Amino acid sequence: MVLIDEPIYQHHQYYEPGGYHPVKIGDYFHNRYRVVHKLGHGTYSTIWLARDEIFNTNVAVKICRASPNRFEIDILAKLSNPKQSSNIGRAIIPSILDKFNIQGPNGDHVCLVTSPARMSVSDAKESWISLFQLEVARAIAAQLGFVHGDVHRGNLLFPSSREFTEMSTEQTYKEYGEPELESVSRLDGQKLPTGVPEYGVVPIWLGESSENVTLPESRILLSDFGEAFSPAKEEKFESHTPLLIRPSEARFEPTKSLTFSSDIWSLACTIWDIVAQKTLFEGIMTNEDDMTCLQIGLLGPLPTEWQQKNGDLELEEQNALLSMLRSMLSFQPENRPSAQQVLESEWMVKWALPEYERFHSSQQ
Repeated sequence: MVLIDEPIYQHHQYYEPGGYHPVKIGDYFHNRYRVVHKLGHGTYSTIWLARDEIFNTNVAVKICRASPNRFEIDILAKLSNPKQSSNIGRAIIPSILDKFNIQGPNGDHVCLVTSPARMSVSDAKESWISLFQLEVARAIAAQLGFVHGDVHRGNLLFPSSREFTEMSTEQTYKEYGEPELESVSRLDGQKLPTGVPEYGVVPIWLGESSENVTLPESRILLSDFGEAFSPAKEEKFESHTPLLIRPSEARFEPTKSLTFSSDIWSLACTIWDIVAQKTLFEGIMTNEDDMTCLQIGLLGPLPTEWQQKNGDLELEEQNALLSMLRSMLSFQPENRPSAQQVLESEWMVKWALPEYERFHSSQQ
């Protein structure tokens, strides 16, 4: 087993045939781009800060997994087309400066070159206050009226400044620090498998706290189109959007293809994340049942046709049970029912007590 600190590095199991390409600081790609630091990683790629030695500028090189959804390149090109998207839509789509392929131990990898980003919205909100200035939050939210197959605050990036793009590698290291390397090893002491990097790289931090982001800095870019698809041309039944913002139909209508409306749910959750201090639905190690409970608590009962898929209770019994529990959970103690009144409630009389009587009879 390979030891890699997952909060900092990408999942080690992705370094395998069809997975990530192992990258080292100083690697030279396409006779042009020299890797100087790491920017981050996503489900389908790793992203590296590189020096374009032709134009002497800093760029981001996104190295896709060897078995990615290569539709991402096509959709980026289409979305950048003035005939295919609105002005605001094109403004938040990153421009592809270059693209090429590299062959490595894990396969053939598509590489996309774009301008580097400073940080994601998620990174900015890791601060103690975790709030944008209201005018900044409004400006960011206004840019999100454009459909994207995997909208969440980790995919919303603040572009870097021109000053940083033109900064030399020496200046970059002086300002932000040299790459911090952590060796990678196996628990059994054996040699690393082919295709696994010798060390992990702690991503460079180019950002700032959310409360310090100013209105002129509020422009955002959408990233990671690995989940994007066209509902008019293909069907997609499985959502890989983070569970906390995943649309409810992904669970309750698994045989129906996702649509643009699925994006709207995730978009609403993301807008809340940007404007508010906390996420709309919160949870650590949350499962689908927990999420459904959170959604019902905030939005009300599920559609009738979904309720039968959510358990064995019929709607009438659910309503009776909830009515009893609500009365028992009254804030003011004098408004709560007595134990006798609980036993006389509709749910106890029609469902619980008869079940108990059947159980009691079977034990005699």
